[in-house]
Amino acid sequence: METIFALSSGAPPAGIGIIRITGPLVREALTAVAGRVPQARRAERAKFCAAGGEVLDDGLMLFFAGPNSVTGEDLGELHCHGGRAVIAAIEQALAKVHGCRPAHPGEFTRRAFANGRIDLAEAEGLADLLSAETELQRRSAMAMAGGELSRKAEAWRERILLASAQLEAVLDFEDEDDVSTLPKGFGDGLRVFAEELDDFANAPHAETLKEGYRVAIAGPPNAGKSTLFNALTDSAAAITADVAGTTRDVLEKPVALGGAPFTFVDMAGLRDETTDQIEAIGIARAEGELGKADLILWLGDEGEGPAGSWEIAAQCDREGFAKAKPLFRLSAKTGEGIAELRSVLIAHGRDAMPGPGEAALNKRQRVLIGQAARAVRACAGQADPLLAAEDLRVARTSFDALLGRTATEDVLDALFGRFCIGK
Repeated sequence: METIFALSSGAPPAGIGIIRITGPLVREALTAVAGRVPQARRAERAKFCAAGGEVLDDGLMLFFAGPNSVTGEDLGELHCHGGRAVIAAIEQALAKVHGCRPAHPGEFTRRAFANGRIDLAEAEGLADLLSAETELQRRSAMAMAGGELSRKAEAWRERILLASAQLEAVLDFEDEDDVSTLPKGFGDGLRVFAEELDDFANAPHAETLKEGYRVAIAGPPNAGKSTLFNALTDSAAAITADVAGTTRDVLEKPVALGGAPFTFVDMAGLRDETTDQIEAIGIARAEGELGKADLILWLGDEGEGPAGSWEIAAQCDREGFAKAKPLFRLSAKTGEGIAELRSVLIAHGRDAMPGPGEAALNKRQRVLIGQAARAVRACAGQADPLLAAEDLRVARTSFDALLGRTATEDVLDALFGRFCIGK
């Protein structure tokens, strides 16, 4: 296996740059650049030099002997000044060491996975942590990276193994009176287990947490949609005018409200007929957005919005725009009611997302847990022990895939491709 290196700190220029090295030739690389290998897990001052002896920088270096390192291999760190020229010179010196090359995106973490330092669920949590932009995203990613899902999956797997052992006893010793039948309540216990798995898989999804709670602002032309959009996002992203049909396309803006991610969507005004071909395209796109939204704020005539939408009297400062029983009365121009609406949106959005510190499942994880739940439920209803044992094997395989014990290369490529170089 090749030895790899990469800048693991922020993009230069910066106060400090940290270049990580991992692989079988870390000791040789440190010796080539710094003249020696430091004592393990102890920071030592060193001059970093080119192959000809030219001093490139003066900094610190560390060495972590494998397998007790984050990658499971020998690992070194060079802490240098964070200027572009300094970092480039040290990387050039490392590249001249035989067997060393620049790392690919996510290659450090992929080696940690390959060497058993983390499992696939923890790696997915780490990827989410690197991309977290809100407090809820950070807490959920920390829970996943910290092994919350991994511990649950291991416990689920142990329950499957116990049930499998009970089935095997029936199959192997069916002539013995004390093990010729399954324990009382065997099927009922599996049905309860399947319900637990379903409940866990149906919890708020990671996609909602990553992409934000999607709020679409809908209604006919000139209903105040763009003005409300600008007020809720605290921006002037949408063009506002008294001319009907000003908004022609779908406009999205992600924002963080109260530490929770939201995506607000402005769109063309909805009406049955238009002679403007471009507006007609915008209306078609707007109608498509209604099906994608987690929540619709309806600014049109009362009772004519999509099912489940919130009735909003958005122009209460103007005559002729009143609603009999709106959920909110507000004026985006004067600010009346905006703070109250934003506060309720935050509470509503938070309820649709994982709680602080709870792990959120992505689609891959939900599919595998769903497969396991179906297999467990099928086992509970099986009269044939052989078929029941096969159902449990399917469930166990799903949990193994959840943790990456049976992961395919395309799954790994997709995951670790999300990481930056140096992680």
